[in-house]
Amino acid sequence: MTTRIGLLVNPTAGKGRGARAGAQIAARLAQTGHEIVQVTDETAQAAHDRGVAAVASGLDVLVVVGGDGMVHLGADLCAGSETALAIVGAGSGNDVARCLGLPVHDPEASATMIEAGHWRSVDLGRHLDADGDAHWFAGVLCAGFDAIVNERANGWVWPQGRMRYNLAIARELPVFRPIPYTVHIDGTRIDTEAMLVAVANGTSYGGGMRVCPDARLDDGLLDVFIVRKMSVPTLVRLFPRVYRGTHVDHPAVQIIQGRHVTLEADGITSYADGERFAPLPLSVEVAPGALRVVVPPG
Repeated sequence: MTTRIGLLVNPTAGKGRGARAGAQIAARLAQTGHEIVQVTDETAQAAHDRGVAAVASGLDVLVVVGGDGMVHLGADLCAGSETALAIVGAGSGNDVARCLGLPVHDPEASATMIEAGHWRSVDLGRHLDADGDAHWFAGVLCAGFDAIVNERANGWVWPQGRMRYNLAIARELPVFRPIPYTVHIDGTRIDTEAMLVAVANGTSYGGGMRVCPDARLDDGLLDVFIVRKMSVPTLVRLFPRVYRGTHVDHPAVQIIQGRHVTLEADGITSYADGERFAPLPLSVEVAPGALRVVVPPG
């Protein structure tokens, strides 16, 4: 059966790996008789506009090729629709793809997965702006020291992957001070000074920082991650444990689950899936089963 497949590629992902993977995927799917609709464009906004039109025209699957930024764009396009999102992990982090157990840096395996046609429903995080428009995220929204690091790291073109975040952390740590927050989780108010605050649908971000290792993409809940006030040397000692997920035992670390979350703090712009998202104060809620994602059989 011919499937109508949209293809959205970040050609710069993974030092050109995205462009190569996109060409392989397109050739493979066209060869097996699928109709390919090119959605890629020169800017993210232009690609978004083309994607909106393509999904509205009736795509069976939207394939995004790149890292978590492309997953973020694809989730925004496919949320609440009948179009399934297929993720071809070709970026430097690929946290959402890894959380889903998808092939990473393997276009042939990704094409085989797409052709098999299996999918599952997963939750998304949703923020409604002042105009009532929905904005979505698939993995983790960060809104503390981590967001400040994202702001710096995403302004650099080199290095790629985890090292870029590590260097940004080294630059920010000497000048960082704990941030006063008010956090509302399902109506419960928490006032605290914190180093890091994140709202997680998935387990990790930033190329493998497993902030909420027990988070699940289909449990109808968001995991709110708080690292309370501590000295910078203590934060430095704690940080490597985030990659193993063993930081959750630290007494300053708290993870609380909920469906509706509001974050309030001065001067913070949140990032979601590694992309600039919205300034605080910010409210998000879980949208259960809002996205169909193509996954390997079984």
